[in-house]
Amino acid sequence: MNTNDNSPDNIAVGVKDLEKKFGDFTAVNKISFDVRRGEIFGFLGPNGAGKSTTIRMLCGIISPTSGSGQVGGYDIIKEQPKIKEHIGYMSQKFSLYNDLSVEENINFYSGIYKIPKADKKERFNMAIRSAGLEGMESALTSTLAGGWKQRLALGCALLHKPGIIFLDEPTSGVDPITRANFWGVIKELAAGGVTVFVTTHYMDEAENCNRMVLIYHGTIIASGTPEEMKTTVMKNEVLEITLSDSKDWLEKISGIEGVKEAALFGSDIHAVVYDSAKAISAIKEFLQREKVEDFDVRKILPSLEDVFVSSIEEYDKRELQKN
Repeated sequence: MNTNDNSPDNIAVGVKDLEKKFGDFTAVNKISFDVRRGEIFGFLGPNGAGKSTTIRMLCGIISPTSGSGQVGGYDIIKEQPKIKEHIGYMSQKFSLYNDLSVEENINFYSGIYKIPKADKKERFNMAIRSAGLEGMESALTSTLAGGWKQRLALGCALLHKPGIIFLDEPTSGVDPITRANFWGVIKELAAGGVTVFVTTHYMDEAENCNRMVLIYHGTIIASGTPEEMKTTVMKNEVLEITLSDSKDWLEKISGIEGVKEAALFGSDIHAVVYDSAKAISAIKEFLQREKVEDFDVRKILPSLEDVFVSSIEEYDKRELQKN
């Protein structure tokens, strides 16, 4: 599948000026984007940005206030039942019944997705294999560790072999190794032609996406490939500052001339700057004056987290100036 093909036949999900209001509150503010068939598309943003509301509209669970869209060729307003038949959906809560066994959960979803009787055994075995739960069919779902629940939920969401799968914060609350393994499965799905629409607030995970948009306060504020986000969207340069007790220095470094903003990044400080050469010199002079003996200041390629933080800061500043 060519994920660079923008022809209408290759668009798995497309929305135009999509809006959702709850009373006076605008949860999703006239957003537009396309998702190509067979790509991993990241829908990124902090909690409360409008990610889950958008997914619920795309999955035919709620209707938009205005705008239009199609999923798998079906209209998100007029053909909601058809959409539900052709997509898979997995939420951060895994959509499983804890008081049912592994086998009972799979059989329940087989019924929901109307799997033909002749195919049920083959699909059941496929779900068990993909989840790695051979021999655990009778185990209560409540007794499974988070990673096993995650894989079972994905297996259930894929029972009817959908062409498009929506994953809403699928790795929330699981450990880093489980997260990495899960992304391996997602890449296999996309390689097999499945379109993967995934929301996450883990920026390291977003590196796995072919393309992405960043949504904030219901508005798309940045979009592109991971490379484009770090080179084109990110207009400023980024410095990494290594020193002990970095959190104690964060505010002071933020106030140095030429530093646009600074944030903790693990045990280091990442500073977004207008001119890296001038800022490196100013930061070094400041730390030497403060008699900091062991430090390092260097220019780095921005991470997606840097882009994320910087784009949100820019948006907030623009909105503040408007008001």
